[in-house]
Amino acid sequence: MESKRIILAISGASGSLYAASLIQGLVDRDDVELHVIVSDAAREVLALETGLQPDALTRGATVHAPDDIAAPPASGSWRHDGMIICPCSMATLSAVATGFGHTLIHRAADVTLKERRKLILVPRETPLSAIHLQNMLTATQAGAVILPACPGFYHRPATIADLTDQVAGKVLDQLDIPHSLFRRWGE
Repeated sequence: MESKRIILAISGASGSLYAASLIQGLVDRDDVELHVIVSDAAREVLALETGLQPDALTRGATVHAPDDIAAPPASGSWRHDGMIICPCSMATLSAVATGFGHTLIHRAADVTLKERRKLILVPRETPLSAIHLQNMLTATQAGAVILPACPGFYHRPATIADLTDQVAGKVLDQLDIPHSLFRRWGE
């Protein structure tokens, strides 16, 4: 089976547990080459929400510094099978929607869109302003998938991990990566 190269960018929005579920679902797979970018703000939020440092989550992944705009994900010639920004802060969403490439996360997202590759944005903000909604529409029109961190309850979650795994599973579905993170409707 051919390996999929996936980029996971973690921005500074609350919801780092969603990123942790994604990493857990991707890092130990033989069929996925995982590349991770953690923003400076995400490092702080991760520590506040989980008490963890990114190194505790990213073992087995290739980690790129958020200010390294010469890293491979910054180039359209570096092929990959999809990029996820989870959680996606409203500032990051704005940068993606406007093509503002200040960090590696922004530049990699811009390149992903221009090369017509899958870009999945997982916002976790509420409530949403008209500016947020317009940026989501703009990003969608440019080819991004907006997948809000809104877990369902049909699988009868008993733990927080059940909730975060369901969202992570929805993201993996977008990339056609098999998983067993949650029970599907009717199964």
